[in-house]
Amino acid sequence: MRANWDLVLEKILSHGNYEELSVLFHLLLTEEERSAIAGRLKVFQLLLNGEMSQRQIAAEYQVSIATITRCSNYLKNMEPSHRDKIQQLIS
Repeated sequence: MRANWDLVLEKILSHGNYEELSVLFHLLLTEEERSAIAGRLKVFQLLLNGEMSQRQIAAEYQVSIATITRCSNYLKNMEPSHRDKIQQLIS
């Protein structure tokens, strides 16, 4: 079975409030997966903010250096317009 990301997005958008989304994500994702998503979001926010080093982020937020490096490399290789967009979306 091939996952259909568009279907996932449609289902997320069909739930209009926090409580429904929380239930949906608790049913679809394990605690570890929810934690990984939250960690990655925080890493992107901190990297875009630029006030902490990667090592500081790892120590303070208990995120692996590998995850931080992946996020950092992704941002470095991103087109400036995409980088601006992601900053707008997650700020």
